[in-house]
Amino acid sequence: MSTTKPAAASFSADLLAWYDAGHRDLPWRAAPGSRADPYHVMLSEIMLQQTVVATVIPYFHAFLARWPDVQALAAAGREDIMRAWAGLGYYARARRLHEAAQKIAFDRGGVFPDDEAGWRALPGIGPYTAAAMAAIGFARRAVVVDGNVERVVARLFAVAEPLPAVKPHLRDLAAGLTPAARPGDYAQAMMDLGATICTPRRPRCQLCPVAHHCAAAGAKAADYPRRAPRAARPERRGEAYVLTRPDGAVLLEARPQRGLLGGMTGFPLAGFDDTRPVLPQGVTWQAVPGEVRHVFTHFRLTLQVMRGSVAAPAAMAPHQTWALPQALGEAALPSLMRKILAHAINQTGART
Repeated sequence: MSTTKPAAASFSADLLAWYDAGHRDLPWRAAPGSRADPYHVMLSEIMLQQTVVATVIPYFHAFLARWPDVQALAAAGREDIMRAWAGLGYYARARRLHEAAQKIAFDRGGVFPDDEAGWRALPGIGPYTAAAMAAIGFARRAVVVDGNVERVVARLFAVAEPLPAVKPHLRDLAAGLTPAARPGDYAQAMMDLGATICTPRRPRCQLCPVAHHCAAAGAKAADYPRRAPRAARPERRGEAYVLTRPDGAVLLEARPQRGLLGGMTGFPLAGFDDTRPVLPQGVTWQAVPGEVRHVFTHFRLTLQVMRGSVAAPAAMAPHQTWALPQALGEAALPSLMRKILAHAINQTGART
């Protein structure tokens, strides 16, 4: 029979028994009851922010093969890391990962923090990642709350208040359920439950190991968590500049470390923020038919692609470089920049 107040000890015992029997086999995880490698946890937790597991797995393997420990990652060049991250999105995460690795390797002698406070002291590490690192990497009792956990807790207690304002209350409820024993396994069990059983749509309550604890189990489950009406994303417009040489090389530049696509390589952009493109003088620009559209977390961007060419190598700024066609596949081009390149090629028939 459902109750609005799950008994914490009984709930965690039932959840952990389910996790022990059928947890997801993920490359960064240790076996139930064992402690995971903190470097593997750090890599995976930062990669998994706003990104699904299936997308992260090949990137995790690639990073681990190239930089097998925190010292190797700390010593890597920022451009190499950004290039390896290309396509994973939310590129500020790559900078935060590198900065945290450097702090651990150089300032802490390779010793990882073992509690939330220590992780929060590292650059770019927020409450969720700090709690996950403490619980999963070091078996510290910590309240690990991501979107999956919020959904599970909202259903367990049939919380009527909508997201996002109710987030602090959901965290308090999650804290009341979090056990002192096996906190890392418990955190991962909650995430697995939300990802595989207590899903956003069509939750499989009939398979849920804790349905008897849940106030919303059954037909009501999909009604939670409730959400406030979402504001429409703002619309922004701008231009992208694709400049080519006779040998097919295109002009690329490194974007500022902070801001949109910070530190990534791409084409000069203008019009939608405070960035001012640095372009060679005397180029005749032609608008490529059509537009490129891309959705970011906080706004939608529409770009008019402008194409130009130079007959000979042109002077360029220190943060710019020419890339030949055969090198573009290895360049750290985020998905927006690849859309721009494809649009410039497909709409003009030009070879780059």
